[in-house]
Amino acid sequence: MRQAVSTTMMGGMEAPLPMRSLVLLLLPSLLSAVSAQTPGCALTMKSGKPSEREALLLARLEPLRGTTLVSSYQSDDDVYNYTLRVCDSVAGAPATAGLVQRDAKGAQTVVGRINETHLIGGLDWILLIYKGGEAYDSHCHSEKRKAMVMISCDPYKLASQLTIVSEEREKDADCFYLFEMSSSVACNDQGSGLGAGAIIFIVLLVLIAVYLLGGFLYQRFVVGAKGAEQIPNYHFWQNLGNILADGCDFVCRSKPKNQAAAYRGVGTGADGDGAEEEEERDDHLLPM
Repeated sequence: MRQAVSTTMMGGMEAPLPMRSLVLLLLPSLLSAVSAQTPGCALTMKSGKPSEREALLLARLEPLRGTTLVSSYQSDDDVYNYTLRVCDSVAGAPATAGLVQRDAKGAQTVVGRINETHLIGGLDWILLIYKGGEAYDSHCHSEKRKAMVMISCDPYKLASQLTIVSEEREKDADCFYLFEMSSSVACNDQGSGLGAGAIIFIVLLVLIAVYLLGGFLYQRFVVGAKGAEQIPNYHFWQNLGNILADGCDFVCRSKPKNQAAAYRGVGTGADGDGAEEEEERDDHLLPM
């Protein structure tokens, strides 16, 4: 017995299952296929799983994923172009090639691969390391090439220009290509908190607000003050200007406050015999 299939009537004709439903059914498969083609950075592991610190650094690099950066370097005998793709394969290069070197003739060399990624981070920098590049011909005991990209903090740019710093290949081991760039992903959000000065200032503002509000309520409802008298320590603030003036006068004064009276000869007055001055002093001694 044939099972009935639900259909939709359109213009008097039976229509098949809507195309939108088919797309919804196939969407998970399409997403899986896209994810398989762009695997992203695979952290190198010794214990079977990446460290928590490296996993956090990898998550911080997610906004840069797929970003392509190019840098050029001119040596004595050739010009080299370097192409970096963050956590993605470089276009036109072998699979998993994260950083590629091309010379003037178009010959390319894989410097590092995204499936051998290592991450080191600090407060305002991230060091992205691609290992597993093509082996040296005659340098560094023919070990595999390695690219190190120093990403420093720049809060205003997602990605700056890539610059090659040097190629260290005159050693027996641990040779590397060193690059640098800047990006906002390297900035640590924890470092953007309030400083000690800002915290102290906020605490002082809170204390002043509590003092004014608490003093106002106390003067209003406990003391029963009205008008300007509701301000806490009103008389102190009213006389603050005079207090500061007195303090400034005390600190900045260069002459004695009370100067000695001018010298007047003994026994001399307006009439020459000092009688008037003596009489004036006696008047102050009489009871009122």
